[in-house]
Amino acid sequence: MKMLSWFIFRKKKDLPRPPGAEEIAARSPFKIALRKLKKHKLALAGFWVLVVLYTVALFAGFFAPYRYDSEDRSTPYQSPQRIRFDGIKAYIHLRKSELQLGEWVVTEDTAKKYYIRFFSSGEEYPLLWVFKSNLHLFTVEEPARLYLFGSDWNGRDIFSRLCYGARVSLSVGLIGVFIAFTLGLIVGGVSGFFGGTTDVITMRIVELLMTIPSFYLMLALRAALPLDWPTSKIYLGIVVIMAFLGWPGLARVIRGMVLSIKEMEFVIAAQAIGMRKMKIVIKHILPNTFSYAIVAATLSIPGYILGESALSLLGLGITEPEASWGNMLTAAMNPSNLVNYPWIITPGFFIFIAIMAFNLFGDGLRDAFDPRSIH
Repeated sequence: MKMLSWFIFRKKKDLPRPPGAEEIAARSPFKIALRKLKKHKLALAGFWVLVVLYTVALFAGFFAPYRYDSEDRSTPYQSPQRIRFDGIKAYIHLRKSELQLGEWVVTEDTAKKYYIRFFSSGEEYPLLWVFKSNLHLFTVEEPARLYLFGSDWNGRDIFSRLCYGARVSLSVGLIGVFIAFTLGLIVGGVSGFFGGTTDVITMRIVELLMTIPSFYLMLALRAALPLDWPTSKIYLGIVVIMAFLGWPGLARVIRGMVLSIKEMEFVIAAQAIGMRKMKIVIKHILPNTFSYAIVAATLSIPGYILGESALSLLGLGITEPEASWGNMLTAAMNPSNLVNYPWIITPGFFIFIAIMAFNLFGDGLRDAFDPRSIH
């Protein structure tokens, strides 16, 4: 009898499982979302564009041939450089700018070739803000200067300033969203879970902040800060201002989600065993809102990038000679400059690319984390 039982159970264990059964059993909500995200081609394209932009921003000194404040007053408003080839070697000609009838005219000396060198030494820069290095992706023989995207009014390389400016414009969104969403999650979670007077007071404050036009409030808050602050303080001030404007909307949405989550069985069970209320909020309720928060954060970052760009464009943000994509567009406010030197609007193109990449990636995340969509 024992042998028969052993034989029967062994055979049941060895029975072949239906096709895909192991894969379905192994899926977690995160794996399901990741699987759907991989099928979203536009979201993946946006993700890889963001990877490239943030990599360039992180290693700006390596990718940029010059520092953000390196200038040559003899080469203002030069158009993007034409690169020529001598076999497999790339080279450029020496160019200088001359002011003629109120416009800068570029002249080129074709008598000598200045070769472009890859992985060569150049101006020293702090690598990852800690180590000193002078290795660049590419440089050119002196006294020639390589302007891939042209130069500005001070003869500074726009490409190099774009690399360094990405550090400011892209990091403002990440840090600002982190602060704003931390506040929004905590305030919304506490308000929705405790209810009563706490809920009434916090929601009235949220509604008051949401009724004020955000752009004008941002200008007023920035104007209240000292104009002679160093760049580091201005940067932190902008991040705090943007975060202050960003948390009320999220807090209101999280509060609505918590009102429904707190009625679920696992929350009631946690209350029944005597778990502290704040521990229930932090450990059990807020994690169930993370999928929405991640998607909302990704879609909110473009607003932070535009906010920093607007402040810097108006002269209330990052100041010269520091670079940000916003203050690089200051020269484009002059219509004549925009007509004669159209390459100065290049930072606007990169702002557009970054915002589109975040929106595409955010849309993909929203579709992936939506439980109503097909797995």
